[in-house]
Amino acid sequence: MEVTLTITKRRAVFSGLATLGAVALLAGCAAAPSTGGATSTAAVTDFTPCIVSDAGGFDDKSFNQSSFDGMTQAADALGVKFKQAESKTTDQYAGNVSSMVDQNCNFILTVGFALANTTRDAAKASPKTDFAIIDSALSNDDFSPLALDNVKPVLYDTAQAAFLAGYLAAGTTKTGTVGTFGGKQFPSVTIFMDGFADGVTYYNTQKSKTVKLVGWDKAAQTGTFADSFDDISKGKTITAGLIDQGADIILPVAGPLFQGTAQAIQDSGKDVAIVGVDSDLYETAPATKALYLTSIMKQMADATKTIVVDAANGKFSATPYIGTLENKGVDIAPLHDWESKVDPALVKEVDAIKADIISGKLTVTSPSTPK
Repeated sequence: MEVTLTITKRRAVFSGLATLGAVALLAGCAAAPSTGGATSTAAVTDFTPCIVSDAGGFDDKSFNQSSFDGMTQAADALGVKFKQAESKTTDQYAGNVSSMVDQNCNFILTVGFALANTTRDAAKASPKTDFAIIDSALSNDDFSPLALDNVKPVLYDTAQAAFLAGYLAAGTTKTGTVGTFGGKQFPSVTIFMDGFADGVTYYNTQKSKTVKLVGWDKAAQTGTFADSFDDISKGKTITAGLIDQGADIILPVAGPLFQGTAQAIQDSGKDVAIVGVDSDLYETAPATKALYLTSIMKQMADATKTIVVDAANGKFSATPYIGTLENKGVDIAPLHDWESKVDPALVKEVDAIKADIISGKLTVTSPSTPK
């Protein structure tokens, strides 16, 4: 029997920037870039790839860092050097992208939804330069979808992987309450929260349980946000509040703010776990590895490497890439230290659900699902 989980039409009002992304993510997208491009790594000449971070910086242990790793791998494989511009504040975006154009970059990767308009404007002004942007498609000023021949959107259907994490969290919680919060209410953030919420709901339906999610109401599209991707103390404060509400598993969708979540958990002295995002936090932030139940991963390093190598070999395509469970663009990380704490039967159920999502038997949707 096919099971379809849908999310009701959002009623919350996003900021203009977030609304732009919600519309932009609806732009038509295609399958993963061919891995064949990544294998063609003969040394090239006269090719300079470049990368611009968002305000989280390249050491955020999250999507900026993963994208930077992919750029590094591509440059090494090609035998070229790349240039970088690390943004510390949002008002640096335009200047950083312009500086990469001025330095004659052939390919520029911009990291994060917040750089969408900056990328669009730079690409229009520099049609001979190829661009790719992580976590956003493009739109016009009136929010209508926009496609440019020299910009490749790199998108991830993270709701699929987050669904698995939500089911896992619901089956693991001891208090019967799990929590989440976001950095800013961007579609690339709320898609995690939507999938996580659906996973909890699906567990409750399948098991006749009443596990509670605090921090996000998927039907109303409202929840708790730090309004920041770099204020670690805000992440700590929000997490403390979620713990006070009984949450013993917390999903922070806020870049490096998970570090504040870890601090709050340690200060609480309670047995609380973290579900990471973007990369496997057990590998990228091992200092608090004992706290990670799992992570919802976007395989950005792999996609970045392939796209850069393709561009170097004259195979750049503006066709959007969407990472899914099926093409291994998204997934959840191993349980690592939590493997002995989680019921093996629950793990088998998660594996079966993953197979159902890949086969299409079970459909996970979000207002922010890339199409």
